[in-house]
Amino acid sequence: MSPNNDAHLNNEGNLSGGAQPDADGYFGTGSQQYGGAYLPPPLVPIMKQIDIEYNKIKNDPEFLAELAHLRKQFIGRPSPIYECKNLSNKIGGADIYLKREDLNHTGSHKINHCLGEALLAKKMGKTKLIAETGAGQHGVALATVASLFQLECEIHMGEIDIKKEWPNVRRMQVLGAKVVPATEGGKSLKEAVDSAFGAFMSDPENMFFAIGSVVGPHPFPMMVRDFQAIVGYEA
Repeated sequence: MSPNNDAHLNNEGNLSGGAQPDADGYFGTGSQQYGGAYLPPPLVPIMKQIDIEYNKIKNDPEFLAELAHLRKQFIGRPSPIYECKNLSNKIGGADIYLKREDLNHTGSHKINHCLGEALLAKKMGKTKLIAETGAGQHGVALATVASLFQLECEIHMGEIDIKKEWPNVRRMQVLGAKVVPATEGGKSLKEAVDSAFGAFMSDPENMFFAIGSVVGPHPFPMMVRDFQAIVGYEA
């Protein structure tokens, strides 16, 4: 068995690869620290509970087995690596390869962390997934896994983005998600984030906020990093 395959198998055995944050969600040391969580007081215990539950399940064999099964059978992993011969020849100086995450179910890398977050939400007994989206790829991926796990789904999207990305909006709606337009300010992603967080704070006990990138308060940067690491392990 090749070292690449070993790395892939090791990742399926745990989700703890890479640098780990401290108890407050900070990476690094001293003046090089970054991360943490800047939250309104009502959200502090909610985020802490997500952190506790994620740390419980990220090395749990049952959780990891289900995640590995769904990565293969639902997402369609492993995604192939494609050698871009024409581009390599045109540019010169390097052999260029692409990791074909666009061939995943729903057409992007977003399904990787959406699947992990939704599975965690299900284990925590949450009944609804909520998130923001810009171009709509995160929203489509989240609506897809919400349908899989039979969870409610609410996607907040800027009014301008809804008009620009209408095909993705229809996909979310067909999958059963409620798409909520953000009509304030620039009517785009920033406003969608604010709108989604406002809705989340109305019922954080039953909702799970599925952040779409390695951003936001701890533990989300760590979680999204861990779920997306499968791309590197496969490569």
